[in-house]
Amino acid sequence: MVNINRRSKKNPGKLSVIPLGGVGEIGKNMYVFNYNDEDIIIVDAGLMFPEEDMLGIDSVIPDITYLEDNKEKIRGIILTHGHEDHIGGLPYILRKIQAPIYATRLTLGLVEVKLKEHHLLRGSDLRCIKAGDRLELGAFSVDIIRSSHSITDTVILAIDTPLGTVVHTSDFKIDQTPIDGQVIDFYKLSELGQKGVLLLLSDSTNAERPGYTLSEKEVGKTFDEVFSQVKGRIIVATFASNIHRIQQVIDASYKSGRKIAVTGRSMVNVINIAKELGYMRIPDGMQIDIDELDRYQDSQVTILTTGSQGEPMSALTRMSKSDHRKLSIQPGDTVIISASPIPGNEKFVGRTIDNLFKLGADVIYEKFSGIHVSGHASQEELKLMLNLVRPKYFMPVHGEYRMLVKHKQLAMSAGIPEKNIFITEIGDVLEFTSKGPRKGNRVPSGIVFVDGLGVGDVGNIVLRDRRQLSEDGILIVVVTMNKADRSIAAGPDIITRGFVYVRESEDLIDEATEKVRDTLEYCRTENITEWGALKNNIRDVLYRFLYEKTKRRPMILPIIMEV
Repeated sequence: MVNINRRSKKNPGKLSVIPLGGVGEIGKNMYVFNYNDEDIIIVDAGLMFPEEDMLGIDSVIPDITYLEDNKEKIRGIILTHGHEDHIGGLPYILRKIQAPIYATRLTLGLVEVKLKEHHLLRGSDLRCIKAGDRLELGAFSVDIIRSSHSITDTVILAIDTPLGTVVHTSDFKIDQTPIDGQVIDFYKLSELGQKGVLLLLSDSTNAERPGYTLSEKEVGKTFDEVFSQVKGRIIVATFASNIHRIQQVIDASYKSGRKIAVTGRSMVNVINIAKELGYMRIPDGMQIDIDELDRYQDSQVTILTTGSQGEPMSALTRMSKSDHRKLSIQPGDTVIISASPIPGNEKFVGRTIDNLFKLGADVIYEKFSGIHVSGHASQEELKLMLNLVRPKYFMPVHGEYRMLVKHKQLAMSAGIPEKNIFITEIGDVLEFTSKGPRKGNRVPSGIVFVDGLGVGDVGNIVLRDRRQLSEDGILIVVVTMNKADRSIAAGPDIITRGFVYVRESEDLIDEATEKVRDTLEYCRTENITEWGALKNNIRDVLYRFLYEKTKRRPMILPIIMEV
């Protein structure tokens, strides 16, 4: 319950709301609430998948310099649900800061697997919460409210502060007929709206989409229809975390007399966790191992797989390239891609679909086919949330910039004055005092690249070099020089990769070798002996020569040895 008296104090202090991720982008959600520079709570700790030009990068996480500088003030990390863009950054963040982690049962189960992989589970303080709970974290009191999304156990947060209540919806949709029967808690949201809400942070993913988002049960009806008609194998690719979708695939398979086989590490992990915690039901004897598929006719099996986003190393993508160790696509297979491409993944998904068709599969992937519904609220649901909560101030989150602007327009149509709506960028500080809101000084923020075991050791300069290597290749010059008089003792030898094929460009390489020889002789006559200066001269001469001859700019790496 909101404590009205706490708001009426003459000096209620200052509340800062700081997005460190999740605004102006889809992914790496992280929102910081700081009261009076004394108490901090963090909502979500997500990652983002790399963009195409982030060569070699595995994932992107928020820059948490601000949290490191204030780690003694952190009272807890609250996770709203188990999607990667809300929990994926946690293992990297816990290496820098320590705080209790609050999450619902399923979310906590997924987090435990993740932390175990990173050898962080033993020292972590994990605390299970459920809808209806109230957390006391320093100056904050947080009510946990039941929500609906494409993963079960998703919650909305009502964060009570001395300045008023902040409602953070996280990802949500208003599904009147959810698979698990857990309808969003309209009563609690309405009650908050009646008592007064200072600020609403709300999901903007589908702010461009008119109308309502269809219920997840509609997908189940489509599955039943498709499964009853298909005579061959059925391969379904969806998000591993979409437990309700997976359950409906299992139910449709059971009705049509099919066994279920699972491939893809994340899919196997999530299904095991969901079964163990009671969130998924698979009839005894229905699930079989991939190695057992040959024992059954094609009409008797369904294969659940990862790869709905065309990820290069996923099981479905490997199948589409005939590169999977145990599974291959065969004519007569029906592949159902039960997901929409995340922005930026369209090319990968399209390539996978093309390859599947080439191998003779029938692929069902179109938006209008009924095999996927979004987990995010469309415009009418977003307006309903605004009208239920009736916030004084509004901050759209979780969306690219155009989506935030569209959500702002929806809020204005719902009666919120434009001056009370704040579109923020990562690192912005929205401060509330007894005098009202204002933009404060920005905090350190940005992105950190995760590359293999390295976190933050790859920056823009390394990415620039990788782009140059991928576009124009590399040319290495190796020369041995006499220590006494700086004459050439051996070489120069030129090695190239990704630039030209040496045997077909012998004249070019010979001419480039002569240019290096002339440059070194010039440096000797001019008494230029410092290694850095010699290398720069070689690099400059070759850049000009090679661009003139090829209109390409390979990376040039001079190596000078001394005898």
